[in-house]
This record gives sequence, structure tokens and C-alpha cells, in this order.
Amino acid sequence: EPGSEARASAHEPERTPELKDQEVLKKLEEKEKESAAHYDKYMRAAADLENYKKRMAREHADLVRYGNEKLIKDLMPILDSLDRALKQPDDVSAEVQAFIDGLKLIEAQFMACLQKHGVEKIEARGKDFDPNLHQAVMMIESEDFEDNKVVEEFEAGYLLNGRLLKPAKVSVSKRVIKGAEAADRG
Repeated sequence: EPGSEARASAHEPERTPELKDQEVLKKLEEKEKESAAHYDKYMRAAADLENYKKRMAREHADLVRYGNEKLIKDLMPILDSLDRALKQPDDVSAEVQAFIDGLKLIEAQFMACLQKHGVEKIEARGKDFDPNLHQAVMMIESEDFEDNKVVEEFEAGYLLNGRLLKPAKVSVSKRVIKGAEAADRG
């Protein structure tokens, strides 16, 4: 019916242009807040994705650098045995010396292969004792060495790309003060 529209609009308050503008502004503000919230979510998701990519790249690089660590650790006892076999007395027959020289060549090849894969031997003898690199198995009292110096290396230690693979087993000096020095200090 044509008059029904007029009756329905009579029950609603009449909208003035200012009221319409306020409603539009209110809706616009709500949409701006909603848009800002979505943008914030987007930025957080983008940052999370970037962090994830960086973490995955780091983990991949670590996997490449240290992926063969278990295999190399399993080879260390063989290298130690070879090293012990080479620590023989100097007064041996020519045949035994030829055999030892062959073992030295094998050891050099083995170490060259390991070095190619990031393994490096820890230099210990004569250095300051470092509990991060050395495992003290014996303390030696000595007048000849300064305190806390590596006197002897029993087993070599190794690093894999800068990370400790196996500590060097060493003896460490404890300085003994000579009688005259002790009297001077006392």
C-alpha cells in the first residue's frame, strides 16, 4: 500500500543530514580500527614468516656444518689408536720404521680428509689449561712449568667448525716453589 511507507517512516526518528554524517563517521572509524587491526595482524604474520625463514636458514646451515658430527665422533677412537701406534720408541728396526712411516702417511691423509670437512686439532701442549678445550686427567707438580699449563697431551682434542668435538686429555702443571723462592716470598 502506498500509505504504509509513510506510516513506517513516521515511527522512526527523522534523520537529519548531521545525524547521517555522524553515523557515517562512526562507521568509518570502526572500519579504520578494523583495518588497523588487520594491518597489525598482517605485519605480525609477515614478521613471523621472516623470522621463520631466518631460523630455517640457520638450522639448514647448522645441519650442513655439523651434519657429519656423529660420523666424525665415531672415527675419533680410530684416530686415537693410530696416534698411539705412532708413539713408539725411536730405536726400532728398519722394517718397523718403514711400517711406522706408512702409518704416519695414513694418519696425514686421514687428518687432511677430516680438515676438509671442518675438523681441526686442538693444540694443547705448552698452552694455558682451558677447561672448555682440555680435560685434565693428571696434575703434575713442577718447577719447570708455570701454574696451569698443559704439560703433556695423552689424547688429542678436536673441534668441528669451531665447536668442541672431543676435548684433549692432558696433564696440567702445578708450580712448585723452590726452596730459595719460598724463602724470598715468606
